[in-house]
Amino acid sequence: MTRRCGSDVDQALVDFAADVQQWLKQRGVQVECFNLLRQLINFACNEKAKTFPEVSGVDGLHLLLLDGETVMAGRYPKRAELACWFAIPPLENVGLATMFCHSVMRY
Repeated sequence: MTRRCGSDVDQALVDFAADVQQWLKQRGVQVECFNLLRQLINFACNEKAKTFPEVSGVDGLHLLLLDGETVMAGRYPKRAELACWFAIPPLENVGLATMFCHSVMRY
């Protein structure tokens, strides 16, 4: 996860941060977020994260890996996508009816 500086608040970032810090953690999901500028060593130690900016450029970030595999890049996921990836039952109104979940995802 990266955060861009500026005066405009990115609502997708706000929503994603809340989902990670509260919603997923309350459901027992362990999430690690790394900022390219603040935690460069974490990017350097992960081959996919290290090569991603070289191939896609920093504008291609936000990179999300699940069990070491790229699941999304270029935007923050919505709660319904997170629920899909982590097999969280649709007890809440997260829009799962319109979501296609990849059966190959591991968590």
